[in-house]
Amino acid sequence: MQTENLSIIHNYDGCSFERHYIDPNIPDGFVLTKEQRYRLQCYYTESGFLADVFDVARFWKLQKFLQPNRCLEAWLRRELQALMQEEDVDIVLHHLVGVMESFCKRIKQRRKQETRSAETTNQEQFKAVVSEAARPFVMARTDRFVDELELFLAAGLNLEAYDAIYKQGLEGNNRREIGAASEEREEVEEHNVRTRVTPYLFIFEEDSD
Repeated sequence: MQTENLSIIHNYDGCSFERHYIDPNIPDGFVLTKEQRYRLQCYYTESGFLADVFDVARFWKLQKFLQPNRCLEAWLRRELQALMQEEDVDIVLHHLVGVMESFCKRIKQRRKQETRSAETTNQEQFKAVVSEAARPFVMARTDRFVDELELFLAAGLNLEAYDAIYKQGLEGNNRREIGAASEEREEVEEHNVRTRVTPYLFIFEEDSD
């Protein structure tokens, strides 16, 4: 399915880019949807709490990253729109997809020549090349973006199922954090009570003549 490009990204030097809108009447602004706002908020939460749920380690061990993911472009579009605050992200999206496809082709070509030792190296190299490609566009959120991409690929789910599990996991993680903070506060208060110094009353008597 082809989409109409409403802007052109140019002067990309590996670190920054410029955007030119084809139609000058298009405002330089974009209103996020409810789902995009939620996803943007996820980038400000603690990372890593879903790695075991989606079994990221198994994803790399079985080299499932080499399998195509038909929901990848839809996920990338939503994430990039949320992070870049732009509606037209197709050029960046296809740039990232191209980088990932090239990486997978290289791995497939040398698979027969390598031993079993490569899952950790593959993971590191994949995240490194995607980080380099994404950093000029998502900037400070690059590392978290790559972590979120890894989670989505490892999950192997469509967006609706992925979002449902993600929200459930995030809510559970928030409850655990609140519970841990409450327990820590109670321990501090109990410690303060135990160590509180009771003031002594000193009575000074004057010597009588």
